[in-house]
Amino acid sequence: MRRCLWLLVFLCGIGSAQAAVPKTVLVLGDSLSAAHNIPVESGWVHLLDARLGKMVPKWAAINASISGETSLSGRNRLPALLAKYRPTILVLELGANDGLRGLPLPALRDNLAAMIGQAQQAKVRVLLVGIELPVNYGPQYRDGLRAIYADLARDRHTALVPFLLDGIALDPALMQDDGLHPVAGAEPRVLDTVWKQLQPLLDQPAIPNGL
Repeated sequence: MRRCLWLLVFLCGIGSAQAAVPKTVLVLGDSLSAAHNIPVESGWVHLLDARLGKMVPKWAAINASISGETSLSGRNRLPALLAKYRPTILVLELGANDGLRGLPLPALRDNLAAMIGQAQQAKVRVLLVGIELPVNYGPQYRDGLRAIYADLARDRHTALVPFLLDGIALDPALMQDDGLHPVAGAEPRVLDTVWKQLQPLLDQPAIPNGL
């Protein structure tokens, strides 16, 4: 009898410890998610982590974003990040640096598709985040870039933020002098744009064990 009680207490302790570990949202992005030239605590990913921490049960955001990240370098890093953090959701925000460098769009699509596949194979939900380029890049390239995100989200059944800086990018008061990155005061609006598509993923029930 005493042994049974000890085993019950032990198993309950394990269950409590597992319940206390928050589910995670892994953000893999570039300088738009890495708080470029603003305090880290002002960045939208940090604000997301604070918001997630108030949920019951708690979630947490892990920011694996690096300024200058391309889709190829993100593709190379993602397997280790998935293995290390075992996230429930991946927010994939890459492609801006590919586009600014005028890299071939088929290569970008291939890299994004590969990352979506890696995440989905690991049973990680994906939120794909699109970007837009300045108008001087020409309509053909800009339209092709925009279509990549829409097509992948449809074909790979991911959630989609069509444009991370929607309602921000064309307002000089909300952008840094480089015209590419938001000021700190605009970051809550960036988070709101992401949150609209992220929140439904948080509310999805977990896949039962054994299925």
